[in-house]
Amino acid sequence: MSATDVPPNLAGEPQPAIGGGLALWTLFLGFALLMVGNGLNLAVLGVRLVDEGFSLRTSGYVMACYFVGFLVGPTVVVGWLSSVGHIRVFASLATIASVAVLVHSVWIEPAVWALMRFVFGFCMVGLFIVVESWLNDASTSKNRGRTLAVYMVVSMGGLGLGQLLVVTGDPNEYVLFIVASILVSVSFVPMALAATTEAPAIRLAERFSLRDLWANAPTGLIGMALVGASHGVLLGLGAVYATDAGFGPGRTAAFLAAPALGALLLQWPIGWASDRLPRRGVIFVVAVGAVSAAVALALVPSGNIAVLALMLLLGGMTFPLYSLLLSHTIDWSPPGTAMGASSTLLRVNGAGAVIGPIVAASVMGAFGRTSLFWMLVATHGMICVYVAYRLVFREGLPLDEQGEFVPAPARGTDLAVRLASRPLTASRALLRPKQQR
Repeated sequence: MSATDVPPNLAGEPQPAIGGGLALWTLFLGFALLMVGNGLNLAVLGVRLVDEGFSLRTSGYVMACYFVGFLVGPTVVVGWLSSVGHIRVFASLATIASVAVLVHSVWIEPAVWALMRFVFGFCMVGLFIVVESWLNDASTSKNRGRTLAVYMVVSMGGLGLGQLLVVTGDPNEYVLFIVASILVSVSFVPMALAATTEAPAIRLAERFSLRDLWANAPTGLIGMALVGASHGVLLGLGAVYATDAGFGPGRTAAFLAAPALGALLLQWPIGWASDRLPRRGVIFVVAVGAVSAAVALALVPSGNIAVLALMLLLGGMTFPLYSLLLSHTIDWSPPGTAMGASSTLLRVNGAGAVIGPIVAASVMGAFGRTSLFWMLVATHGMICVYVAYRLVFREGLPLDEQGEFVPAPARGTDLAVRLASRPLTASRALLRPKQQR
């Protein structure tokens, strides 16, 4: 997956593709509709996979296909943007994604559903690229932080709200698929009203290999692969678990939406702490928190009301890990390579998200549905062990040499990183001998 970058507007260049003020909020409205449709489709599919009698292993493969599409899509989409422009690409991808949602209700076959999940993931990452490039183009140094904050709230809030909507109908009927399809289709209307004929420029970020990432920020590389697996399991198989556990529509909706709400509540406090404390230590504590929540979820009976509070805590721990590891990697990136390192790191996260649901579904099929949480214990536990090793045997950054926390939505692209209020520059600690890192 090639990363994309949106250079700032300079004097004499074309006007932004998105105006300020009302136009920017119109863009957020369109993105909110898109995320609500995405969340509803995710929830309905998870329920239907169980109700249609698909095996857990098959369910894992079907849901993992979304992340495959998300992983391979950017390279293709960036080429399309250069050829036909943002508005046409957004309209085309939104239409295809809407059709993919409807196909699920017409052909109930594992292979067809897997293909449609791939198509939907491909389209969603392309839509994210368009939205994030528009946001970058419309943002200034004064409002980038605020724009990113709103983008994250809309991203996670829209996803959670969409999952809550599963309670409004019968997942075994076609109506909820139609509603999700409508939401995805209608999301283009505000986009078209907000956009002008000028499109943001797109250029590829600098290359940064896995070897370079390992040499400069091994904690980021290992941690992001495991976090990707965790998020793939939680997002891909959460509804499968809830349905298999016999949750009613209301409890299923709350179970699925709780992690998104937890992410909204805890992302900023955790980020604040990571700017004032050693970042690796914060990563360790947050990962321990995720392990603790997952262990409790595996041991507490599924009907216990505490399950919802634990899911909120789990989401509040696991989703901010994405931003913490991204910030840590940027701290250690050599000058001029921060965006390339971020791009490679997000590809690693995407690969982990593909593998996670496949492995977890197989384990769940062999040992029961609570294996979902033991899988999350394993992934976050490995983060704890590796970070603990680094804390003991490798010197960290002094607090005055850490960069600022870079909040980013867990399923965005590296363009979202550009919305960070600070420049992406390397830490002064890079001047130290390499063996100390």
